[in-house]
Amino acid sequence: MKKNCFLISLFLLWFSQAIGQGKWELKKDENGIQVYTRRAAKGNIKELRVVCELDATKAQLISTLENIADYNSWVYSNKKSTVLKTINPQNIIYYTQSHLPWPIKDRDLIVELNIVPTPEVLNVQAKSLPDYLPRDANFIRVPYSLAVWKVIQAPNNKLKVDYTFSVDPGGSIPSWIVNATLTIGPYNSFAKLKEILKAQRQPVIN
Repeated sequence: MKKNCFLISLFLLWFSQAIGQGKWELKKDENGIQVYTRRAAKGNIKELRVVCELDATKAQLISTLENIADYNSWVYSNKKSTVLKTINPQNIIYYTQSHLPWPIKDRDLIVELNIVPTPEVLNVQAKSLPDYLPRDANFIRVPYSLAVWKVIQAPNNKLKVDYTFSVDPGGSIPSWIVNATLTIGPYNSFAKLKEILKAQRQPVIN
């Protein structure tokens, strides 16, 4: 009886969360990049999803994600990224700063990156660690963010990416402003990432 009650409680919890979330709505479809948003189960900031194909191998994508210092070249609004701790090459804790347009104050963020390759799926998770470092008065610390990548091999030597992202930017930014601009950063980041990876695949002509 107790076991049945526990299972029922788990189901009701899942069901209530599923009801709270909205359906994915396509907001941008350009350059082979589809960007979706949906109402989150909690809070007023929408969740985001990006679906696209990358002209790259899994090894090239992993190498790019591990190269924290080079995030400035493709991560939108990235001001600075530095490695704080390398647990192993595919488990890295890093610090990053994001420049936001005036009058919004710049944000900073500590992230634990986990890259888990398998023969079928490349799983990547980037989760915030807001208390890993003391606060810097020049920035507002992002209290929560979670990015999840699901990457599978596609035909013609391409990778199919399904990326989801949720965030609480902290501070006093009105949620409507965040939601109105939510697709800009991820779209531009993936567009730039596509360019970088495609260039790596092109042969060098002497």
